[in-house]
Amino acid sequence: MTDSVLPRSARIAGRVFAWVLAALLVATVIAAAWVGIRGVLAYGHLRDAQASATDVRASLSDPAAAATAIDALSEDTGAARALTSDPIWSLAAGLPWVGPQLAAVSAVAASLDDVAGTALTPLSEVASTFQVDALRPQGGRIDVDTFAQLSPAAASAAEGVASAESSISAVDDAALLSPVRDAVDEVDQLLTEAGAATEALANATALLPAMLGAEGPRDYLVLFQNNAEWRSLGGIPGAMALIHTDGGTISLAAQESSSDFPEYPESVLPLGDEIEAIYGQRPGKWIQNVTQVPDFTVSGSLAREMWARQHGGQQVDGVIALDPVALSYILEATGPVALPGGDTLTSENAVPLLLNEVYQRYQRPADQDAFFAAAAAAVFEALAAGDVDPAKFVTALGRAGDENRLLLWSAHEDDQALLNDTTLSGPLPVTDDDTARFGVYVDDGTGSKMSFYQTLTTDVAWTECTVDAAGDAGGTATVTATIANNAPADAASLPSYITGGGRYGVAPGTTRTVGYVYIPEGWELADAQLSTGGGFGGGVHDGRRVVSFTVDLGPGQSASAVVTAHPVVPGAAVIDAVETPTLTPPTAIAATCGAPLQ
Repeated sequence: MTDSVLPRSARIAGRVFAWVLAALLVATVIAAAWVGIRGVLAYGHLRDAQASATDVRASLSDPAAAATAIDALSEDTGAARALTSDPIWSLAAGLPWVGPQLAAVSAVAASLDDVAGTALTPLSEVASTFQVDALRPQGGRIDVDTFAQLSPAAASAAEGVASAESSISAVDDAALLSPVRDAVDEVDQLLTEAGAATEALANATALLPAMLGAEGPRDYLVLFQNNAEWRSLGGIPGAMALIHTDGGTISLAAQESSSDFPEYPESVLPLGDEIEAIYGQRPGKWIQNVTQVPDFTVSGSLAREMWARQHGGQQVDGVIALDPVALSYILEATGPVALPGGDTLTSENAVPLLLNEVYQRYQRPADQDAFFAAAAAAVFEALAAGDVDPAKFVTALGRAGDENRLLLWSAHEDDQALLNDTTLSGPLPVTDDDTARFGVYVDDGTGSKMSFYQTLTTDVAWTECTVDAAGDAGGTATVTATIANNAPADAASLPSYITGGGRYGVAPGTTRTVGYVYIPEGWELADAQLSTGGGFGGGVHDGRRVVSFTVDLGPGQSASAVVTAHPVVPGAAVIDAVETPTLTPPTAIAATCGAPLQ
């Protein structure tokens, strides 16, 4: 049929349809070009923002420089947001297939801009006029007003970052192409890290004024954990000090040794049936054992009660624990510190000097205690006098906290609420939606200082696993704890204070270690094997199955415990482990279902 045969109305309708179709095609091409060009521009701004974020992280020790980097970050995220939020982009985001990709990019740009352009702005404004030297003690006093300036901005930043993190976590990545999904995951991880950092800053600026005596005098008991004699949270509290604060002024009020405390006939505080089934009453009968339970809320309250019984009922406001490795980090900020006896304490020699050489030099415990007291006092005097690089000091404390070498418990409920869910609180391993965490803890059973020669190596792995459509993993996983005695072959000839002298039935030079493996909440024990052929004990602690074992090792020997478990219902695809802080950084490597995480 030819055109002339068609009714005129049909011919007109055909032309109109053709025009409309052509217009739609042109509009589609223009819209696609518009979205494509703006997408390329937005990508460039987001990459620039990534570089600016790196600058922010690198300049945290200089708040003014960080403020400049935050301004640059804000400019790029603002531009990226504008480019991915116009009506045409929003309309295209509703299309099939390509729509979810565009919506995800828009969500990323908006979330990052919310952080850089809104959440961090008040903090940036404060930081631009803030001097790190304000944190340096002057005449033994820290200006608590410094924290009052930072606190509101830090709290606002933490809230804003948490909101942005929630927005990215809500992105449904099921329909995303791999490159887009990877980018979303990368931003999600970045915001998770930023959220942890800003929350920590907000908590610190809220907590420190009261701790420094801004609201009235306070006293804190400091436990110096000795990693040469392992306990679950690090080592025995061998030496201790009482720190007094008042209006920002800090003073060393008292120093004592664990030898000044008696064995109590029964636990000074109720431990509960679960803890006693695993550890007996030992944590509550000897101050050297308060860190045996891998929960610092238990350790802190026990130490506080023991101190009160020895000092006429004096109730300290909190308990702090740190070890010589953490002290070596702090010495990077103070520089070498001269000791009264002629020694110089440095970041390089602090660990071997305090955990081994002192026992070879002094045979009498009283002389050892005097050396420890002098070292602690000298470092405290350097800090109180302001002989410290504030930025390096903050870095040192952060590193110690990350490695669970710096712990803090407060007797004030409001303070403790800020500490909860942080590494500083020294909690039991926490399993969440993202990660299932094992715990591997070791205690010296030799009554010696032989742990100086030992190493703990922890590995976790999925032996088999599957991930469902929701991203939840099921299967079987193992945690392997390997303990080695690296003492010299003639270790039996070491001073008896180091070897233990056979007091607990362990031959000099041999190490006895009691290990505890905590299985994640919501998981079940499947199997446990010890390379020595020994058996296992254990129990349940706050919803976590605990497997305990004991190994005796001569010089050059090692032993491994392999514990296998599985989740009751599918859950986190990542597994990890928290372990006792020893002389070396933690060795546990997280693993995701199917591949190790580097």
